[in-house]
Amino acid sequence: MTADRAPAAGRAPAADPTPAADPTPAAPLEFWFDFSSPYAYFASLAVEGVAARHGRSVLWRPFMLGVAFKRTGMTSLSRTPLRGDYARKDWARLARRAGVAFRLPPGHPITALPASRAFYWLERVEPARAAPFAKAVFHAYFVENQDLTGAAGVAAVAAGLGLDPARVAAAVEEPEIKALFTRRTQEAIGRGVFGSPFFFVDDEPFWGSDRLPMIEEWLARGGW
Repeated sequence: MTADRAPAAGRAPAADPTPAADPTPAAPLEFWFDFSSPYAYFASLAVEGVAARHGRSVLWRPFMLGVAFKRTGMTSLSRTPLRGDYARKDWARLARRAGVAFRLPPGHPITALPASRAFYWLERVEPARAAPFAKAVFHAYFVENQDLTGAAGVAAVAAGLGLDPARVAAAVEEPEIKALFTRRTQEAIGRGVFGSPFFFVDDEPFWGSDRLPMIEEWLARGGW
């Protein structure tokens, strides 16, 4: 029969070589966006990959960019002379470079209130389906050019994911969901969000889809 032996006198027990696990999970990469933002569409295709490579999740956060414009005095890029012409060329170029579909919808930009409200309702009732819904909305608008100005169009997108379109259409009119989206937009502006897409990595702000490579480096290096 064998028995555990106490360490010899004067000799410390061997240290456990297994490092202690960090009980605190890394904060998610926050992704703030307006569904009507082309640069946010391109970011939506890449942000989860960036986060996953560094052990992070993504917190999807739609907000109303037009409210931020009122604070900054800016206006929609698509409606800005010269800059809008450049942006349309840049969006097409980004799509070719990434090898993804992109068609700027007629009448762009829109006010994406119904889609944003539907997102926050879905995050509340079926949170695992909120991010897939957001990606489906971007695809519906910037690839299929579906009309998302009303609840019916947004409900049709939700139906494509197996959700009840009637519940979604009703949800976007709920006062509680309207108030929640208003609070999210106010939260964004209160934290200094002024454009779309906008990211936070551990409260460090980054503006623009072209900052994703910098975000990846920031995550890899732990900041600088």
